[in-house]
Amino acid sequence: MAAAWPSGPAAPEAVAAQLLGVLWFVSVTTGPWGAAAIAAAGGEETLKCEDLKLGQYICKDPKINDATQEPVNCTNYTAHVPCFPAPNVTCKDFSGNETHFTGNEVGFLKPISCRNVNGYSYKVAVALSLFLGWLGADRFYLGYPALGLLKFCTVGFCGIGSLIDFILISMQIVGPSDGSSYIIDYYGTRLTRLSITNETFRKTQLYP
Repeated sequence: MAAAWPSGPAAPEAVAAQLLGVLWFVSVTTGPWGAAAIAAAGGEETLKCEDLKLGQYICKDPKINDATQEPVNCTNYTAHVPCFPAPNVTCKDFSGNETHFTGNEVGFLKPISCRNVNGYSYKVAVALSLFLGWLGADRFYLGYPALGLLKFCTVGFCGIGSLIDFILISMQIVGPSDGSSYIIDYYGTRLTRLSITNETFRKTQLYP
């Protein structure tokens, strides 16, 4: 005797589980790992070489300089990391020449942003501000000798200036006087400043 399927509406939990399953399947099959999975199944895809940058690749993490905590090839606020196209992907350039990738060849170098540092440590600046801020040591260290001397003569503006400087330095609002950035662990907590320019203010949004 065959079992009867329930005729009532599906439970919300079941519908949510099915929806999550569909979203996961779409994200896997369309992302860079999806291309690798297709390649593993024996599939092969031919596309334009400039289209490799649209998602069918995996990039390595940048090599970090221990002294600066920035990528080793950082120049003009930009570094590059090698990216490897998915296996069994063949690209065709403008001349019609084809290049077949097995997953071990570098397809292109992807630019990433980096910062300009000049030897000022964030940890040292915070420590000086916390323990010796009332003597102006933090300001001397960051390259503000006039403010450092003023804090030294006034005992940190009677403690109020020391507290304000500690907050400003901890929040990375006050930095080195030469305009460089603090040396902070590359994968640590960093402040990202957002700004509005003519390119971002009320820029027309393009929707697919």
